[in-house]
Amino acid sequence: MVHESVHVSTQIDRPAGDVYEYASNPANLPAWAAGLVHQDVQLVDGQWVVDSPMGRVVVAFARPNDFGIVDHDVTLPDGETVRNPMRVMPNGDGCDVVFTVRRRPGMSETDLAGDVDAVTADLAALRTLMERVS
Repeated sequence: MVHESVHVSTQIDRPAGDVYEYASNPANLPAWAAGLVHQDVQLVDGQWVVDSPMGRVVVAFARPNDFGIVDHDVTLPDGETVRNPMRVMPNGDGCDVVFTVRRRPGMSETDLAGDVDAVTADLAALRTLMERVS
């Protein structure tokens, strides 16, 4: 079964490697991912645990790679794991960041729109943070 998905993207005027290195580090989530993290991130027994708008969740990022893949799984309080594809792709001297929001079974249009809005805000925060640091 294929689920509806929405691709949210932004362009960042910073090299892809810099953005990938920052975005793929779970410890940096509180600085730019308010849609996922309300407070800090803790490393507990080898797992990254965060207090999110959905409750306490576990976040697992893809292994470090040279392809800009920042995919991450979020395990919700009820045990459901949501896969979140994310890519950082070179574009000239900067990069494009694309995050795919997928509609989960039973998710309303309103909930999907809320997730898209949260990811849009998170990517805007990432862009602002990365461009300010450069």
